[in-house]
Amino acid sequence: MNKIKYCFASLLFLFGAMAIAQEEGEAKEERKPGHYNQSKFKQLYEEFSTPNTYRSASGAPGPDYYQQQADYKMNIELDDKNAKIYGEETITYHNNSPDDLEFLWVQLDQNVRTKDSKSLLRNGDGVNFAYTAGNFAKTYVTGPFDGGFNIEFVKDSNGKPLSYTINQTMMRLNIPQPLKSGEKMSFSIKWWYNIPDHTVDRARSGYEYFAKDGNRAYVIAQFFPRMAVYSDVEGWQNHQFWGSGEFALPFGNYDVNITVPADHVLDATGVLQNRDEVFSKEMMKRYKEASKSYDKPVIIVSQAEAEAAEKGFSDKKKTWKFKATNVRDYGFATSRKFIWDMQAVKVGGKDVMAVSLYPKEGNPLWEEQSTKAVVQTLETYSKHTFDYPYHKAISVHAKNQGMEYPMICWNYGRPNEDGTYSDRTKYGMISVIIHEVGHNFFPMIVNSDERQWGWMDEGLDTFMQYLAEQEFGKNYPDVIAPNANYPSRRGAPEKIVPYMSGDQDFMSPIMSNPENVYKLGPNAYGKPATGLNILRETVMGKELFDHAFKTYAQRWKFKHPTPEDFFRTMEDASAVDLDWFWRGWFYTTDYVDIGVKGVKKYYVSNTPTKEMEKYMADRNLTEADMPPLVYLAEEDSEDFTPELKGKSPTETSKNLKEFMMDNMTESERAQVKEPKYFYEVTFDKPGGMPMPLIVEYTYADGSKENITYPAEIWRKNDAEVSRVISSQKELVGIVIDPKLETADIDTTNNSWPMKEEKSDFDKFKENIKGE
Repeated sequence: MNKIKYCFASLLFLFGAMAIAQEEGEAKEERKPGHYNQSKFKQLYEEFSTPNTYRSASGAPGPDYYQQQADYKMNIELDDKNAKIYGEETITYHNNSPDDLEFLWVQLDQNVRTKDSKSLLRNGDGVNFAYTAGNFAKTYVTGPFDGGFNIEFVKDSNGKPLSYTINQTMMRLNIPQPLKSGEKMSFSIKWWYNIPDHTVDRARSGYEYFAKDGNRAYVIAQFFPRMAVYSDVEGWQNHQFWGSGEFALPFGNYDVNITVPADHVLDATGVLQNRDEVFSKEMMKRYKEASKSYDKPVIIVSQAEAEAAEKGFSDKKKTWKFKATNVRDYGFATSRKFIWDMQAVKVGGKDVMAVSLYPKEGNPLWEEQSTKAVVQTLETYSKHTFDYPYHKAISVHAKNQGMEYPMICWNYGRPNEDGTYSDRTKYGMISVIIHEVGHNFFPMIVNSDERQWGWMDEGLDTFMQYLAEQEFGKNYPDVIAPNANYPSRRGAPEKIVPYMSGDQDFMSPIMSNPENVYKLGPNAYGKPATGLNILRETVMGKELFDHAFKTYAQRWKFKHPTPEDFFRTMEDASAVDLDWFWRGWFYTTDYVDIGVKGVKKYYVSNTPTKEMEKYMADRNLTEADMPPLVYLAEEDSEDFTPELKGKSPTETSKNLKEFMMDNMTESERAQVKEPKYFYEVTFDKPGGMPMPLIVEYTYADGSKENITYPAEIWRKNDAEVSRVISSQKELVGIVIDPKLETADIDTTNNSWPMKEEKSDFDKFKENIKGE
């Protein structure tokens, strides 16, 4: 067999030399200029920062990695009658960096809602086709809502006024002397602001007013001045909040007292410290029952009790006290309208409470499905990342809302007034709950910079959401149609095709600031989630991907990762070179479009082809000067003769027959299966994005063969590649990406013979007939 390998190597060398000679001949006619390395497979060194002692080349935190800490003590009061919120807070800031800080930056996100906010002027716009009544009134009739912070004082730890400068949504504290490395300082801020109606203003935080009973339901966040992040990557991350880019925050400990009307039900980030004071005896009894109920939720406050409370409007007050350790933010929800249910779920050997808060307007849908979705999220995400570390996860019903904070989130999904609801409403609600509860993992714990890289939380979370949705469908078959998969809106490759085949003038790479993209949903949610799904299912395989993804999550939980930390870790933990994928899918707007350009059929011949004869004539060679050769004659060329068709190579090539007789034993020859058919299949790539070449070959006897060529097949020719198929059976069909795994935007070129596409007129006629 070694002789056989040697002969094949000789032939390869010969034809390689022929190709080189041909190229050299062309070069003499027209020499092209040199060029930079344009390969899609080149290393990402140009895009990546140089590793250092803070962040290693492997994608893990380096030996000198640090992060700051901000601790808060807050007294909050919500004025329900006037929809205002008042607060006084003390922040203790720990400078764990190696730098001395000349000033501190505090975020005032509510200032995006001041009357003179620049965010109202940042977009060019024209007349819309239609407006909601609320948006029209706000834009053209009533004017902008005045919801910015009113700062009453900023004081140091001795009670003395502290100088500050406000620049839109950022406040610089002009501290009298630098805060040295390793030191900490405390200061206090007193403030208040008007709470917006989030159903009109599309605010992430605010209230919904219920005209029928005169009540409001509040979901409150970004409600207090918060420390900005200082890191090894940016120094101070003090980018303004314009509305789309979300939040970058340090971790810390919170001690929060929230005063609300006495008839309100409230839950928040953190462990409730005075449950005995704020719960009735019946609520305590139900809570204890819920803490041991692992199969279904237990009602803590019933719908009947909530409806009775709606009529009360108590003038008394009640203070709810919470403590939270190692969280990056804080949120709470409160209303006398809330129904409350809870269920225990085992995560990593400990109990976590899955919690839902919702007004009667959310029922029956919320009572049926909300806590189920919370449970599924905790189980799926913990399995793929790390055990959920907090003691509870809360889903709060809020009209038109989907937003997340540590341990608590707001979610939409409301039935009709008669209690009926569509599948779209049901699945939309389950999906948004999974997504927002899932944000506890990304970015509340794996704490990426949302204001800079929206995809690092939204994209990773949407990918995990897809996995959780599919598991939800399996675990709750009564919720979905029989024998159906959960109808995920994002994640499956074919779902991103309409976006990726859109107008390139209105498309941005994933690696763009969320304020600067045209379509934030597909860009930051759908496309990165789909890319990760393709990596898991097609490029890397589930085992390699899942290990690498979990490694990233565990390396960076309770830390501040960058995109490079994610990219590096995925390769470090899998030994899969993905530079081509990150470059194409994340850094460009390239799309996938791979097709079958052509198929040529060949037969083995004993006679030199015309091309071979020309090659020998040009060099004054004869057959005697050449090693024994085997020739392939193309069926549609002058070299083809009918007697070659359908015969084995030894029947039509004396050289091959003699070689096999001279160099193989009888037993070796008996094992040989001589192919009768040879095909050169040329694949082209009109789209710029490399992708594994997934091909299904169909033969005349009805059998199929599936081969996945790695993406590296495109590394030397980004436009087209050819493969030779040798078979004992006649090839009758080829389909690229038969299961739609790669988000190929044009499948009309994916088949051979090419499938005849019906014209739009023919489709129109069929629709007319169908009616």
